[in-house]
Amino acid sequence: MTLTWRVRPTDKATVARLRDELHLRPLTATVLAARGLCEPEAAGRFLAPRLADLRPPDGIADLDRALDRLVPAVTAGQRIGVFGDYDVDGVTTAAVLTTMLRAFGAQVVARVAHRSSGYGLSPADATHFLDQGCTLVVTGDCGTTDGEAIVLCRARGVDVIVIDHHHVPSGPSAAYALLNPHRSDDKFPFKGLASCGVAFYLAAALRTRLRGQGHPAAEAYDPREVLDLVALGTVADMVPLREENRILASIGLRDLAEFRRPGLRALSEIAGVEHGSVLTSDVSYRLAPRLNAAGRLGDAQVALDLLLASDAAEASRLAGELDDMNRQRQRIQDQIWTEAVRAAEEFPNDAALVLGAEGWHQGVVGIVAAKLVDKFRKPVVVVGFKEGSGRGSARTIGGLDLYESLAACQEHLTVFGGHAAAAGLGLSAAQMEAFRASFVAQAQRYFDGRPEDSALEVDAVADLADLDLYQVEELERLAPFGAGNSEPLFALPGVVALSTRVVGASHLQITLACGAAVSHAIAFGMANRDPGQGAQLDIIGTAEVDSFRGNRRPRVRVKQILRRTS
Repeated sequence: MTLTWRVRPTDKATVARLRDELHLRPLTATVLAARGLCEPEAAGRFLAPRLADLRPPDGIADLDRALDRLVPAVTAGQRIGVFGDYDVDGVTTAAVLTTMLRAFGAQVVARVAHRSSGYGLSPADATHFLDQGCTLVVTGDCGTTDGEAIVLCRARGVDVIVIDHHHVPSGPSAAYALLNPHRSDDKFPFKGLASCGVAFYLAAALRTRLRGQGHPAAEAYDPREVLDLVALGTVADMVPLREENRILASIGLRDLAEFRRPGLRALSEIAGVEHGSVLTSDVSYRLAPRLNAAGRLGDAQVALDLLLASDAAEASRLAGELDDMNRQRQRIQDQIWTEAVRAAEEFPNDAALVLGAEGWHQGVVGIVAAKLVDKFRKPVVVVGFKEGSGRGSARTIGGLDLYESLAACQEHLTVFGGHAAAAGLGLSAAQMEAFRASFVAQAQRYFDGRPEDSALEVDAVADLADLDLYQVEELERLAPFGAGNSEPLFALPGVVALSTRVVGASHLQITLACGAAVSHAIAFGMANRDPGQGAQLDIIGTAEVDSFRGNRRPRVRVKQILRRTS
């Protein structure tokens, strides 16, 4: 039969060198080589991330200018406004900045965006900081395109420092300083930092500058104290977990697992995240949705207050409030999902999906768009309209650059922004059909120029006997997994289903055998694909440790079941 998978190419000599010099099992060495980590030194750093391996902030555009403004503001005890966007990256960036500035003795007015005001720093937000007597405003995960609000601050003698990682339009910025890795003149070698990562670099640099001037609080402050927040925002924002992000996320997740912050401890208890070990999946599916829920349904201030909470009782109250919001978000999302799937089926041949309806909640369209990408395997735009005014989110697949695609359709839009993999937009209901035609045409032109390839790319072909507990535990050294560093994917050809059983509502439990080797497997959401006892299969999946009642055993998590016909 023709299998729908292909193996990433590797070199046997490279695999052998990695295996011998790093004392690895062959399968682990094969995965590293398949992912381009061919030199033992680089592979060793990848397997054991250290803060010492972070590159210094040399080349970050406007970093010195930002420090030149922050140092006198902190030293003089000025009132500083901190503003973050309403998603997890924005909220954690605001928490990093607030924590850092307060540690240095600054008065801080901390605020995050309200969905009703739209994305970014609005004139109303700027006015709030001005009325509070702020002499400086620092934004997180927004501000690059918020010229109107920044000009308003400047007119009142208030400077704005922008920390962001979204697309930078051409032309000068109205901000006093703009720290954004996508500036054309930014020379920092890694461009994948989330805003919370940029804020960490700023915190470390400010501490160094203040220590050099003998500031009494700088000696006691350690920027590593905010790495749990940085890991939370980095993972949630789905930036590539490579290079600096891998280091920040790896060490930050370890700190996060201690739950030293009352807010994160309370949230983890409600979310069912165990103390002592936090995976990227815990952030993506348990913590981040609850933190995001407040911003999706209205006011993200609750999420920021939780991260900054110092009192356990207050933290517990706020965590409960976020959990209630998340349940409400799920109900709204489920309704829109059902309607969106029905609407998507009307456009089976379109290269991209552009869907929208009056009354779809604008706070959940991004989640629905991401789920539609997974289901239909094509780029998706979902728009919620309120009285004819639409706000939407776009998600992509197959390398289509969303920012460039939306830029090509901007005549139909009132606003757009974001980056290659995720973007937001606004438009009127009257422009919806014209925008759909234009965006779908952009996607069609892109995919017409690329060969069709639906095959899954696997890191290696593995024997079932290879995936014992020691091997699976060694593969965990490649974590954290996420964007830019997916879990190792294996092809397991020629296995037999000794037994199958449906568990829960829709999951399939399989006992696999190949020769003398036997392993357990779980196929989430695949109960309708039960191959039956005795079926000969090729399995595509990942390997994980299944812990149950204190027992640890290897398990295959199935991604694809291919029945052998010959």
